[in-house]
Formats: sequence, structure tokens, C-alpha cells
Amino acid sequence: MTRTVGDEDSVRVGTKVGLREKSDDDAWNDWLWRTDEELSELDAARPLTMSFEQYQSVHHEDIRYPAPRSHRFAIHDLETGTHIGNCMYYDLDTRSEEAELGIMVGDRGYWNHGYGQDAVRLLLDHLFERLRLKRVYLKTLEWNIRAQRSFAKNGFREYGSGDQGRYKFTLMEVRRSGWEALRSETEVDRPPPD
Repeated sequence: MTRTVGDEDSVRVGTKVGLREKSDDDAWNDWLWRTDEELSELDAARPLTMSFEQYQSVHHEDIRYPAPRSHRFAIHDLETGTHIGNCMYYDLDTRSEEAELGIMVGDRGYWNHGYGQDAVRLLLDHLFERLRLKRVYLKTLEWNIRAQRSFAKNGFREYGSGDQGRYKFTLMEVRRSGWEALRSETEVDRPPPD
């Protein structure tokens, strides 16, 4: 399902994508992506086996009653408004001032073109500016070098590894100081506004 989205619907707007609040209109794409074997493997999860109707009810409840320590955003292409994926933070720890980041670009037509990188940058800006976090971390499959390179472009650095069942992960983090330094560099490289 393609949803027409304007900048006014966006929580954050980047160069290629915007982040917006999740809606019931996202259920079809989310179900397709979560039942896809390849995407599930990239997410270190089993594909969903429930019907769309069952998933639609769960999706609606997740939107109505969000978890207090996490928040999910839809990623949309700024040019077309197409819902191309999702990103989120979870395990928000206000005492330690940190959270875990997750992202999935479900529409394969948007892979390898910087859309995920732009979405991660927007979510980091939100987490460091609005929530005033000191650290954002994530885990990615050890063999997913493409994702690791994309995260590194947003300041993430490897700090360890871990296992979870049959999966081996590379653990990455970015601290506020690293995000601020990277942000300063990109501000210098940007042309001045008209």
C-alpha cells in the first residue's frame, strides 16, 4: 500500500526520507515485510506465520497502546511518500541515558541508495536532541557488512560481539560526543541555504 505523505506528517525530514508516526495504513507493508524470509533473516527473527487479518489487529493495538520505553517510526520516501521501512528505539533507559536502535528498509528498491543511512541519521538526531541521550547502541548480524558500513557512516563504532541462539552479532554504539563531531563535519560540508 502506498500512502501519500507530506512533510507536515513527518516528525523529522532528511535529504531522502522522512520519519513519521506509525499508522494503521502501515499494516499491510509491515505484514509483508515480517512474513518475508529474507527480511526476517536480516532481522534475526522467524518470519511471521499469522494471517494479515490477525496481524492487522495486533498492529492496531501496538499503535493504540505503545510500549513506554520504545517508539516506532515509519520511514517514507520524501519524493513519492512511499512507506519504505521502519525504525525504532527501544530499551530506553532514562537513568543511563541510552537506548537501542533498530531499522528495517523493507522495500528492496530502496536498498543501497542511502535511504537507510538517512533514516538512521534522523533517528539519532531525535534521540540526541529531543531525548538528550548520551549513547545509542545496536546489534547487527556479524556477516551483514553492508549494514555495518552504513551505521559507521553515522558514527557507530564496534565495541564487541555477542551470540543469541544461532545468531552471532556485531555490537555497535555511538556516543553523544561522536554524534556531535560528525554533525559538525556534515554542517561544514553542506552548502548554505538559498
